Order: sequence, then C-alpha cells, then structure tokens
Amino acid sequence: MVHHYIALTKPTIVLTFALTGAAAMVMEGSLSANPLKFFLVLLAITLTAASANGFNQYFERDIDSRMERTRLKRPLPLKNIEPRNALFFSIVLGVLAIGYLFMSVHIVSALYALGTILFYSFFYTLWLKPRTHYNIVIGGAAGATAPLIGWSAAAGDTALAPWLLFLIIFLWTPPHFWALALCVKDQYAKVGLPMLPVVKGEKRTLKEIGWYSVALVASSFFPFFFKISGLVYFFGSLFLGIFFIFYTWRLMREKTEKAAYRLFGYSIIYLILLFVFIMIDVYKAH
Repeated sequence: MVHHYIALTKPTIVLTFALTGAAAMVMEGSLSANPLKFFLVLLAITLTAASANGFNQYFERDIDSRMERTRLKRPLPLKNIEPRNALFFSIVLGVLAIGYLFMSVHIVSALYALGTILFYSFFYTLWLKPRTHYNIVIGGAAGATAPLIGWSAAAGDTALAPWLLFLIIFLWTPPHFWALALCVKDQYAKVGLPMLPVVKGEKRTLKEIGWYSVALVASSFFPFFFKISGLVYFFGSLFLGIFFIFYTWRLMREKTEKAAYRLFGYSIIYLILLFVFIMIDVYKAH
C-alpha cells in the first residue's frame, strides 16, 4: 500500500522538483549552517510536489484509465487506492507542506508552495490541459517553482538567482514533454486532449522542440553570465547543452519514436546534472 501511495505522487517528478529546490537553497547559502531546517524545508518542497501530483492523478483518473501509457501503471486506474483516499492524502500532504512553511519558515515560501499546488492541480489539470495545445508551456510554470520556494525559505524573499533557475526549468519543460507526446500522440487523441502533436501535427511539434531547446541551452548560461555561478557550472552546462542540441537535431532529422524517446530520456538526465553542477560549483566556491 505504501508503494501505491508513493506512485500516486509521481516520485521521479517529485525528486527532480526537490533537487531544483535544494540547488536554490545551496546557492543562497544561509541554511548551510542549519542542516535540520534545510532538511525540513526540502521535505516541504517534496511534499508540495507530491500533493500537486496526487491531485493531478485524482482529477485525471478517468483519462488515465483510458490511456495505455497510464492505465496499467497508476494506482487509481488499477484500483489500488480509492479515489477519496487519494484526495484526502493529497490534501494532507499539501497542508503539511504549506503549514510548515507558513508557521516555521516564511510566508513568501508558503505562498509559492500554495500557488504551485493550486496552479498545477486546478488551473493546469482541469482548465488548461483540456483546452489549449500550449497547456504544457503555461502549465510548466508550476514545475519550475521549487527554486523560488527554496530560496525564499532561506532568504525570506526572492532575488535574480532563483528566477534564472525558474526560467531554465520553464524552458526545459516543453521539449521534454513534447518528445514524449510525439510517442503517445494517438493515445492523447483517443481521450481528446489537445496536445501539440495532436492539434498541430508532428512537423510543427518538431519545430517548437527545436526552438525551445535552443532557448533552454542559451538560458542555461545565464547563471554564469550574471556571475551567480562559476566555471564548473559553465563547462558543465556547455557539455550538457551540446548533447541536448544533438539529441534535438537527431530527432528533427530522423523523426522516429526511438529518437523522441532518446531526447525525452536525456532531458531528464540533463536537468538533474545541470542542477548538480550548480551545487558542486557553489561547494567548490566555499
């Protein structure tokens, strides 16, 4: 049963969200002298993402039961968890995360966490996703807020640095998700979700992936150019960016499902390593 509830939170997404929040806290630096508070804030960030993903699966349980990609993997279509229990679980996680940030940390971080849950769970899942093919572009903002939560929890406000990290994640989301969407576009069409490959076709999707990939790699250098990070991060982002462009170019040339899955898989590695390089860079500087 524990496994089923963990699956409800989409653990891979949760861990990536937590990592980006941790990177922002490491960059800010003030919580390095207080490991317990660092851990508790990181836990709150983790619970924020877990709550939002739980709500997402609760609201999309009917769609998930009709999609091949999800009906045999997610706990609600498999009836491993009762819907009302999933809803209650998601509410509890959100209350714990926001309550801790509000009572023990800072109201700004609590508001960012609350906004993340509401934006992703309700605005993106219930309104954007069924209505526009740019759902993932706008909705991607919810997945990019962890640096804002982490930085504001440490500093009490936000600065340029967490917004630059936000921008990187925001621009990363479309090529990451659209690469997957190309592979399962028929499933999206079957359930009536207007994903970009369904509405505008493969050619337009590939073009959009290309533009967003270039914008992503360019934005990844902003922390260095604004003197927020150093050479370790610069060369790490350069190395990772070259491969991101390569996999994007390969997908645009080959136009195959295999190439799309390659870009999708690498994009996850790219984001994780990029934020690991940020933390390594900060560690070396100190």
